[in-house]
Amino acid sequence: MFTTGSVATIPCREWPGTLPRRYNRPVDFPRALRELRTRRHLSQLDLALRAGTTQRHLSFIESRRSDPGRNMVVRLAEALELSLRERNELLLAAGYAPAYPESSLDDQALAPVRAAIDHILRGHLPYPALVVDGAGDLIAANTAFDLITEGAAAELVGPGRNIYRLALHPEGLAPRIRNLAEWARHILARLGHLEELHAELVGYVPELERCAGLLGFAVPLRLQSSYGELNLMTTVTTFATAVDVTLSELKLEAFLPADPATAGALTAAARAAASAEAGQAPGNM
Repeated sequence: MFTTGSVATIPCREWPGTLPRRYNRPVDFPRALRELRTRRHLSQLDLALRAGTTQRHLSFIESRRSDPGRNMVVRLAEALELSLRERNELLLAAGYAPAYPESSLDDQALAPVRAAIDHILRGHLPYPALVVDGAGDLIAANTAFDLITEGAAAELVGPGRNIYRLALHPEGLAPRIRNLAEWARHILARLGHLEELHAELVGYVPELERCAGLLGFAVPLRLQSSYGELNLMTTVTTFATAVDVTLSELKLEAFLPADPATAGALTAAARAAASAEAGQAPGNM
C-alpha cells in the first residue's frame, strides 16, 4: 500500500476532519490540455500514443474541432500523469463530473488508513515521524516529533499548522537549523505547486547561494536540540495506489539518524518522555 516513509500518534477518534478543497475555477479545456502537454515536453503524437488515440483526434480536440468524451479525458489525464486532483480539474474543465472522490480524513471509509498510519508512527519511535496533506499542513505526528519542534512558537505547531512554515519561519525551527540555507533550498524545491507559500517562505531565509558542488548523498537536517545537535535524514512515503484525492495527497515523512550520536540522542529523549508520561499516570500521582 505504501511506497517509502512514515507518520502519527493521534488516536483515530481525534483525527481532524478535512473539508474538500475547492477546485480551481472552470478553465478552457483545449487550452488547459495544450498547456499541460507542453509543460511536460510532449508532442501531440507522444500524448496521442500514450492515451491510445491518434494525433489527428488530439489535434481536433486542442483546436476545438472535436469534444472529447469522458473516457478520453480520463485517458489523457492518466497519460499526462496528473495527480487525482488535477484529473478531477481536467474533467470539470471538459464539462464532466469528477471521477475521484475526496473523503474527509475522519470518514469511516478511511478508518483502515488511519489505523495503518498510527501503526507506522508508533513503530517509527524513537525517531520522529509525521503525516501531512498536499499543502504541507500537519495531520498527525508521533511523540518523538516534540524534540524537533521544541522552542517553536505555539501558533506554528500542531495539527493544521504548515510544516514548511514551521521549518523556515524565524519563530519556528529556523534559529536552530545549523545548515539553514541548504535546508531551505531543499524545502523550497518541494513547493512549486504552492506559489503563495513559496513566496512567503523565500522572505524568511538567507540568500540562497548557488551550490558549488554536491551536498552528499542526501541533504541532512542539522538541528540544535536540548539533547545536542541532531543530524537527520528524511524519507517520504505515499499511498501508491490511492483512488481517493485525500489519500493520494497524504505524505508520511520520517526522520532518521545520520550518525550514532543522533541515534543515541533520540533514544534518550524517547526514554525521558516515556518516564515522564509514566510518572503522570494516575497510579503514580
